[in-house]
Amino acid sequence: MKIVVYNLGCKVNKYECDSLLKTLAERGHEVSEDLVCADLYILNTCAVTNEAERKSRQCVSRCLKLNPDAKIVVCGCASQNDPTQFSSKGNVTFVTGNAQKGKLADRLQESGILVEPLPREYEDDLSAEVVRTRSYVKVQDGCDNYCSYCLIPYVRGRSRSRSVESVVEECKNLQRKSKEITITGIDISSYGKNIDSDLATLICALSDIDCRIRLGSLEVSVIDDKLLAALKNLKKFCPQFHLSLQSGEDGVLKKMNRHYTTQKYLQKVELIRKYFPDCAITTDLICGFPTESEESFESTLEFIERVGFAQMHVFGYSPRAGTVASRYKLLPPDVVKDRVNGAIKVAEKQRQEYVESFVGKTLQVLTEDTEQGYMSGYSTQYIKCYIEGGESDTLYDVTVEKAQDGIAYCKIK
Repeated sequence: MKIVVYNLGCKVNKYECDSLLKTLAERGHEVSEDLVCADLYILNTCAVTNEAERKSRQCVSRCLKLNPDAKIVVCGCASQNDPTQFSSKGNVTFVTGNAQKGKLADRLQESGILVEPLPREYEDDLSAEVVRTRSYVKVQDGCDNYCSYCLIPYVRGRSRSRSVESVVEECKNLQRKSKEITITGIDISSYGKNIDSDLATLICALSDIDCRIRLGSLEVSVIDDKLLAALKNLKKFCPQFHLSLQSGEDGVLKKMNRHYTTQKYLQKVELIRKYFPDCAITTDLICGFPTESEESFESTLEFIERVGFAQMHVFGYSPRAGTVASRYKLLPPDVVKDRVNGAIKVAEKQRQEYVESFVGKTLQVLTEDTEQGYMSGYSTQYIKCYIEGGESDTLYDVTVEKAQDGIAYCKIK
């Protein structure tokens, strides 16, 4: 049978999809991660925003256009949040949530809705090991932060961690197949809290892994000398720190239930740069949070300028039913849109400035695809690079010749 396993969400979802693809292929099925004609579609959905949930619903129709007779199985955050939004759609035979995804390959003949309680312990029955240039390793699930705007703790459950030994074993297997591993989870900053460990301990255990290692999104609270020293000791650490910000104004941060101030955030950025002077600090920013005044937004833009980000993901606030912030009065949509556009302009300027700082310098790039006549890939700092010549899935030392639109144009040394 031909089966498509399609990811609509984050890197954690991607890892879970990779694991399912591996299991189904081992059982003799023809599998794909792309939306192509198939007999069965498995959709791993997202609910981080209203738009993400809408796209998850729309994906059912996209599948049926490819094969009107196909069966569809839905899992993930959107179906955990509201399974009925999928169960009434044509050809959807089975709807489940986020629990027991490792057993989903055994449940494809089930029907109806079965959204089980979220686990309290890490379900260590997933193993992706898909051969690709850059791979993901999931080390943690769930979140205890309960930011006032975020639905994820309700659809992913409490924070729970995979054992150090299990993570190390998978990384050892992957280092022979992939040239870069991204350590991912819903909140990797909380890694180890339920197993008497921490993220720094995990990183120390990965010190002998002989491929590039990159970290997923981090919270301010996890940044300290112990973690940074452990990262410095890795053989091939990629110095990119995706440090969640969300707002650059203390009053808004408090209403968001973010557990830091802008001063604390800046202190952590300075500490990171002490260990990794040329590193990329990247972040997420929510514009138009209900309590964000015009003055708050201006303060955010000023703070962004002080930090100097290499890259920013800018979002407009999306109310999620059931969260604390969903009870607040929304700002006018045009105000939110204008603030998003304003923040994006600053983000694009900072990205260009960061890439320009490497002109004439050497970067290590892992190539992946061909774009616009160049071989493209990403440096250790996650700078997108266009290279003259070369092959895919290869590490090159390159010289940056120019920076344009946030992209580094390079030549192989």
